[in-house]
Amino acid sequence: MPDRFFPMQGQSTCNRALQALASKVESDRYFYLIAGTHGDEPEGVYVLNQLLMWINRSDIHLPMIIIPKLNPDGIIAGTRVNANGVDLNRNLPASNWEKQSRDDKYSPGAHPASEPENQFLLSLLQQYPPGFILSFHSWKPMLNSNGDCEEILQFLHQRNGYPMVRDEIEGHPTPGSLGSYASEKLQIPVLTFECPTLDQQPDIQKIWLENREALIEMMRSGLVEKLLV
Repeated sequence: MPDRFFPMQGQSTCNRALQALASKVESDRYFYLIAGTHGDEPEGVYVLNQLLMWINRSDIHLPMIIIPKLNPDGIIAGTRVNANGVDLNRNLPASNWEKQSRDDKYSPGAHPASEPENQFLLSLLQQYPPGFILSFHSWKPMLNSNGDCEEILQFLHQRNGYPMVRDEIEGHPTPGSLGSYASEKLQIPVLTFECPTLDQQPDIQKIWLENREALIEMMRSGLVEKLLV
């Protein structure tokens, strides 16, 4: 583990280790990078892992909290949901949380923040207040912003060409999502970085390579720091 990070650990529903890395750069606000919210989305996990390896070799010194695998049980099982059958991205205490879901794979849980994975995430958000969250998923290539991170949205789009979608995706409501919760309750922007799936791009390394320049240049650009003020 490079000296620039120290590890913190929670537990998943099945008591697996749920690791987060905190940079030793102290700040009033932190840049969060999260992947593995959905266990059947290995593409985003891979991209964040590759970015983390670059960060470890770089001279970047941003105040960061990195959660490489928020849903370790789902990743082991290859399921979107956690071991309780809950979609962690529908389980956060946003005002739009809904008890009913349109499909089992979007199950919101018994109540907001019912799941240990999200309880760990919320504890981190309280201890290390975020200024900007970049959350890696995979569905179809897309940059989906909640809250104002327009400069970073445009910056990434210009480099990887992914479509930009602001706020809620038409025809795809996300009650209780991280984007809904953080933009509303914490008043900070969230950018959901939707990678292509392996069905669309069978070579996972190419998914990283088509985004490498965009993500590394973003880290060096100074745009993240502007959101942490």
